[in-house]
Amino acid sequence: MTSPTPAEISADLATVSRWIDEGNAGRNLEAATWARLAKISEEAGEVIAAYIGVTGQNPRKGVSHTMDDVQEELLDVAITALAALEHIRGHDCRSMDLLVDKIVRTKARAGL
Repeated sequence: MTSPTPAEISADLATVSRWIDEGNAGRNLEAATWARLAKISEEAGEVIAAYIGVTGQNPRKGVSHTMDDVQEELLDVAITALAALEHIRGHDCRSMDLLVDKIVRTKARAGL
């Protein structure tokens, strides 16, 4: 089985993003966009909660998560952010191309 191309992954992200939009079709577009962007922060909070669970910082819960849980939450953040990007770009299936470009520019800016 071959790995999907960046274009195929972008198309999949656009499909997920459209599905989310369809579920919120009754909302004002601006409100829907705010909700999509706020969801990224909510997912980031779940990363922190999972890491607190890894370190056992909450004495009531103790060690309640693994680093695999943290990894899954980080991936949820990435998917949520990329799907929101598809949303604000009108589902043009370019999210992965834009991500690759951003990584290249960040690497160059860091002098690497």
